[in-house]
Amino acid sequence: MKHLITPNDLTNNEVLEIFEDAKLFQDLSSNSLLNGKIIVTLFFENSTRTRSSFEIAAKRLGANVVNLEVQTSSTNKGETVEDTVANLNAMKPDAIIIRHKDCGLPESLKSYVSCPIINAGDGKNAHPTQALLDLFTIDEHFCGDIYGKKIAIVGDIANSRVATSNLELLPRFGLIPVLIAPERFKVTSNFRTVSDIKTVIDELDIIMSLRVQHERHETTVSKEEQKTQMEEYIKQYCITKELLGDRNILLLHPGPVNRNIDISDELLLDSRSKVLRQVHNGVAVRMAVLKKLILEKKNNNV
Repeated sequence: MKHLITPNDLTNNEVLEIFEDAKLFQDLSSNSLLNGKIIVTLFFENSTRTRSSFEIAAKRLGANVVNLEVQTSSTNKGETVEDTVANLNAMKPDAIIIRHKDCGLPESLKSYVSCPIINAGDGKNAHPTQALLDLFTIDEHFCGDIYGKKIAIVGDIANSRVATSNLELLPRFGLIPVLIAPERFKVTSNFRTVSDIKTVIDELDIIMSLRVQHERHETTVSKEEQKTQMEEYIKQYCITKELLGDRNILLLHPGPVNRNIDISDELLLDSRSKVLRQVHNGVAVRMAVLKKLILEKKNNNV
């Protein structure tokens, strides 16, 4: 059975197959491909884009969606996530979509289910469908001519599951990542890493700005020090129209955008910003992912 826990669960050919379907789904019109199927969403962390995107994708395909409200579930009575998922699986859903703060949790749940698990984000570990929709948006913008394009991933790389998944997926299709972050947000990797975006701005084709993941930081610094750090961060890492000038650089962000911290208000309105296009494409890509995993399971069971 196929699960989607990290981008490495898909071969390059499978990614391209998903993209072919996503192109067909781009008008986001409804169909009946998953008529009668039941998809459970289980979100232990807050979400707007990913949860609603998956729900809309499922409903556009004709599936029924059951949202388990974690706040009122038996996990608040001490039930483990494993037992929750095992009990849900006993009700025979066709897929379970899960988001959780613990890295590696979705992977550990595979032995508890007889349906596909789709990882909607686990801690700072992985967010595979975000990486897929990012690559899809890049490919769309450059009309398939993406090999050798340089993408700067800017910001809190150390705590970003989006960065982790994109660094797994994008190089497989010929994109060249450059990591740009202050020292406290850097990671050890084989990718070129710099502190100052101005030193590489003329080389870039794409900038992917990231949100500062305050909720994942373990810090003992004072509020005053935090304020100073944030002011310095904005000066160096906020993507502004002044920074980009007239350069033809594609601008992406996984959302939610912290305005005037990650990207300036002015630049979010600029035609180079494809943040809302990513959201649109995310529904089409997730429709394609759901189709593949659920119908592939059905076909394998025939």
